[in-house]
Amino acid sequence: MDLVAKIKLVVFPLSLVPLADLIIKVLDNDLGPDPANALTHGLGEWALIFLLLSLSISPVRRITRVNKLIRFRRMLGLFSLFYAALHLMAYLAFMLAWQWQTLLEDLYKRSYIIVGAFALSILIVLGITSTKKMMRRLGKQWGRLHRLVYVAAILAVIHFLWLVKSDYTEPLFYGLALVLLLIFRLPAVRRLSFLKH
Repeated sequence: MDLVAKIKLVVFPLSLVPLADLIIKVLDNDLGPDPANALTHGLGEWALIFLLLSLSISPVRRITRVNKLIRFRRMLGLFSLFYAALHLMAYLAFMLAWQWQTLLEDLYKRSYIIVGAFALSILIVLGITSTKKMMRRLGKQWGRLHRLVYVAAILAVIHFLWLVKSDYTEPLFYGLALVLLLIFRLPAVRRLSFLKH
């Protein structure tokens, strides 16, 4: 087993710590006056965090010259999908009580839900096509398809921004982080000497 595989064995359980923390808080009744909303929000925020972490792999790899970091990108991306799916499940179960009619009404009335649904749909497609077999089958189209991750990240930030009603600190922080990650990918920035590889 190489070093990267060993590190992955550590990163994987660490990536489940946020979920474990939320579960413990649920069991201890420690999620505040609106636990359903706090749980749903927490899962969604971790989905966004893992998505931004997956996008940060390429910049960090270029700066550090540690090419093997790229092998963590898929894992982090799949954890983003995992938490996003749990975010949706928590919303359906605890906020809507599985009332599908209410979901349809929310989709019609609340723009942030539509945006979030599009972001999740993209993550699902990227998750399904993230395997080596799909990479071989799609060929050059795979790279073009997976550039949709940037769209998913933008939609996720917009979803968060439109969701909050008063304090915009958190979504603006994540939005700034995303802007910096996108700027890093501009050709002019990537040509900087310390980023060349």
